[in-house]
Amino acid sequence: MGMIEPTGAVVTSAGVTVRRGGRLLLDDVSLELHPGEVVALVGANGAGKSTLLGVLAGDIAPDAGRVCLHGRDLASISPRELARMRAVLPQHTILQFGFTGREVVEMGRHPLPASRRDEDERVIERSMAATEASHLAERRYPTMSGGEQMRMSMSRVLAQEAPLLFLDEPTASLDIRHQHMVMEVAQAFARDGATVLCILHDLNLALSHADRLAVLADGRLIAFDAPWPVARSGILEHAFGCPMHVMEHPHRDAPLVIALGTGDERIDAPERR
Repeated sequence: MGMIEPTGAVVTSAGVTVRRGGRLLLDDVSLELHPGEVVALVGANGAGKSTLLGVLAGDIAPDAGRVCLHGRDLASISPRELARMRAVLPQHTILQFGFTGREVVEMGRHPLPASRRDEDERVIERSMAATEASHLAERRYPTMSGGEQMRMSMSRVLAQEAPLLFLDEPTASLDIRHQHMVMEVAQAFARDGATVLCILHDLNLALSHADRLAVLADGRLIAFDAPWPVARSGILEHAFGCPMHVMEHPHRDAPLVIALGTGDERIDAPERR
């Protein structure tokens, strides 16, 4: 395989397909991620969100298609070099050993070259402060609540100082304040020129904080657009099988959706334009 021609995109996927156990998890997914944007990956349970994030991050090899990072095929990039180019927050971080919070965050610094390790202390402190986790620095990771562990894991990802972040459900175990805090951190990261892809289950968090939404349904990418076009198109109703009312957010230039129950009528896919 040759290089995908540069397009200004950080990540480019072309025709990505993944099959597991006879089941099609991703079906011909093509997209581009650009610097300075937060992309929210949304869809119903089993739509293929975590699989797509894993493929784009280089952790899962597709059965067909390819993914390039800055024009280079992911398969040609060594794990150590890849760790310097992108950081991944998994859906679950399981650590059985009694590492302190600070030690967990410090793990994010390990892939970096020696020339940057003299900044470790400053970056670790800054990363914990960004997620309001500084007071957890000396706590043992296994003794923390799920939300505290997630904030500490997010601090580790920030400490890696990679210009590309993949976040799998970063707000799932957080209280409402810290949900918004994590998304504001992601937005600030993007404003500094980074690229952020995050899986979110809360549609209103996605609509109010993301620059674009990538909507998956049954392994296919059925929409990839700004929040207002996605909310108004009926795509979300189709993807989730749930009627929704769309209104304007009272404090942001963003849509707000209210689920109206499961609905008895069949929700048809909107016509493609």
